Amino acid sequence: MSGHRPIVVGIDGSPSSLQAVSWAAREAALRNTPLSLITTAFVPGTYGVPIGMPSGFFEDEERDGKTRLDRAAQTARDAAPGHPVEIATMLCTGTPVGELLAHSTNASMLVVGANRRGIVERAVLGSVSSAVAAHAPCPVAVIRGVPDRDINDIPGPIVVGVDGTQQSEPAISMAFEEAALRQSELVAVHAWSDIVLQLSLDGGSDAEWMRDAANETALLSENLAGRAENYPDVKVHTIVVRDRPTQHLREQAENAQLLVVGSRGRGGFSSMLLGSTSRALMHSAACPLLIVR
Repeated sequence: MSGHRPIVVGIDGSPSSLQAVSWAAREAALRNTPLSLITTAFVPGTYGVPIGMPSGFFEDEERDGKTRLDRAAQTARDAAPGHPVEIATMLCTGTPVGELLAHSTNASMLVVGANRRGIVERAVLGSVSSAVAAHAPCPVAVIRGVPDRDINDIPGPIVVGVDGTQQSEPAISMAFEEAALRQSELVAVHAWSDIVLQLSLDGGSDAEWMRDAANETALLSENLAGRAENYPDVKVHTIVVRDRPTQHLREQAENAQLLVVGSRGRGGFSSMLLGSTSRALMHSAACPLLIVR
């Protein structure tokens, strides 16, 4: 459990950021941990107000920021009725990425919203969500806007991607914890190759594929065994496929309430802070995505 370290949410006033607040409020209630809501406002620099800037601009910025926070706080309270969550609001003056990363150092989780709409929103998603997912020391939840639906009403299991390496160990642990907190089933998906594999026409290929499948299934069971003992009430389903982990995880996410993945895949360079699978899913997963370092 996260103790008293807060769940931190980035607020920009968009519908998806308010859904991120709702999701984070429920998460905070489940974990009995505080919730911190953060937004940013532009303020004058060292040399005062830029030339041509209206004199009341910064007062408007501050007022708008406080309005965003008030609305977000009410959204959080509405999302967890009967489970009072300690809520703190912060109006910050730095860049969104810089402020979120600064507050992530003492957070149990960082939550950001991501719009589905136009190219501008996708560009913002790329700059903010990718940056915090790559560099935050805590797990990062990316909540893509779900039109006309309460983000906390999405049914289905928790899905976790397992690549068979130590990189996915923290994600497996987090997925079991989420499944236990939400009283949900867990689906563990393991693809033993990141590249597309074609069945050989060689006469012995079927036996080889069956042998490899058996070995990979055993590896997946081994990866899950310790956690399954710690969470005996969590029902686990396993899926083993040859390749295309992003595609298979995306398909499972269609009917899931949460998708959990590691931040880097097998074989990645240590300097690659966000793997190709987690990066692709961040832009395409149909349910909330939790990226675990």
